[in-house]
Amino acid sequence: MTQRPLLSETARTSVAAEKIAGFHPSIVDEVARTVARDPVVVVGMSQNPVVKKVREALRDNNVEYTYLEYGSYFAKWKERLAIKLWSGWPTFPQVFVKGTLVGGNDETRAALADGSFKQLLG
Repeated sequence: MTQRPLLSETARTSVAAEKIAGFHPSIVDEVARTVARDPVVVVGMSQNPVVKKVREALRDNNVEYTYLEYGSYFAKWKERLAIKLWSGWPTFPQVFVKGTLVGGNDETRAALADGSFKQLLG
């Protein structure tokens, strides 16, 4: 699998690095703490049907999870952008298992189907 290139931290000015670090740090800290603490975490937003689908898939598979919701299509887009910058995942939902990003709905459903989700849970 080829990874997309990321801008090196050394290719940022100190001003740019400070702006990035200061972009909704409380939201990023909350998500990072929750992902580190809880076995399964779903980060989502209201009014998004794909978020509802992944939560339903987890419930159908008897997987307990922590749900963090940040706004809707009409609110908190900057907070969600900070989460996307932190995780590197471009959409919601974002599903984490034991600190590892599984992906979104499609990736989570595939992992549930092939057993890799349960393997991540240990």
